[in-house]
This record gives sequence, structure tokens and C-alpha cells, in this order.
Amino acid sequence: MMDRDQMRAFIAQRVAKELNDGDVVNLGIGLPTLVPNYLPEDVKVTLQSENGIIGVGTVTDENRDARHVVDAGGRPSEVAPGGSFIDSATSFGLIRGGHVDATILGGLEVDAEGSLANWIIPGKMMPGMGGAMDLLIGAKHVIVAMEHTAKGRPKILKKCRLPYTAINCVTKIITEMCVLDVRPEGLVMIEYNPEFSIEEIQAATEAELIISPELKPMC
Repeated sequence: MMDRDQMRAFIAQRVAKELNDGDVVNLGIGLPTLVPNYLPEDVKVTLQSENGIIGVGTVTDENRDARHVVDAGGRPSEVAPGGSFIDSATSFGLIRGGHVDATILGGLEVDAEGSLANWIIPGKMMPGMGGAMDLLIGAKHVIVAMEHTAKGRPKILKKCRLPYTAINCVTKIITEMCVLDVRPEGLVMIEYNPEFSIEEIQAATEAELIISPELKPMC
């Protein structure tokens, strides 16, 4: 059984396979930031941060403590060679104009209709939704990358109970247990982790899963 760090790495590695050479990609905070570590050498993407960086670079040991450049999550960042800074209005114009190929976000809850709740738990102090609402509606491909359960409770539900970030927006859900396509007929399991049986995956999921006839192991 994987520990939490192995689980997050496993999910990020699988998510990386969803990205294509030349894609413009926006990463949410947390687990999604691991995805670039697992891109194949022949796949180069442009990372966009909604606070105005096009071409987010890799933070190294030398610049880890820098504070003069930060991403939308407030973390130290840098601009890759060929990257640029733009104002916030232009950055959101790119998002709302459909120029972001994929956004990868974590989730508190996601449901069978592809709606996502990921920005607030009522009664708890939260920093706000940032650009998530715009990204969910504006990006061409919305991938939710998250652990399948939270303290044993399903996070993939029939209907979200927490406040929505956006509705009917998610195209794919990737967890340590499986890969789900969000389709008009519901959540279709297209890949599964052989460490878990189909029955175990369904038991950890409140929403009813549809098993693809082409179901294959995650790798």
C-alpha cells in the first residue's frame, strides 16, 4: 500500500500523461504542482499563472528563498527562458478566451455531473477561490487530481455538498484508485489501479461508476 507521498506522486505521474507538447497549462496549488516533474522529455508545456506569468519556471535551491517573483498561490517562483509578465486583466483574458489548454486542480468534492467544490469549507478560514472559477469555465480540459477519499469519506459524490466553484465543468478525475471520464451518461471508469478491486473503488465512491468495456490498468 502506498504512503501519502507515494500516492501523490502516482497521481501526478498519471496526470502528466494527459498533457501534450505545446500545451498552455495552469496548475492549482498542492498536488498539481508535482505534475511537471513527470512530463516526458519530448513534451514541453507553457505554465501559466493567473497573476500574470506566462512561462512559469522551476524553483531551484538557489532561488527557493526569493520573494520578488511569486505565483498565484503566493509561492516563490521564476520565469522560464522565453517567458513573460503580463497584467492581470490580460491574463484572465487568456483564460476566459479559451487559450488555456488544460487546468489541473485539486478538489474537496466533485460529483457525477462534473461539478467541483474546491474553494471553501463553511466556517473555516480560506484564502478565496482565486482564479479557479474562471479556469473551470475557460480552460479546454479540466482535470481534477486528488486523493480518492478524505479520512475514509468519499470525495466523489452524487452531488456536491460544499459550495460549488463551478458546475458541469470537469472533464476528467484522476485519483490513486482510478481514472474517470466525465461524460453525459455519468462517470466512466477508463483505468483502475490494480491494487484495488472494482468493488473496492465503487465502495469508496458515492457516485455510481460506469465501467468502460475498454477498462485497463493505470500505468
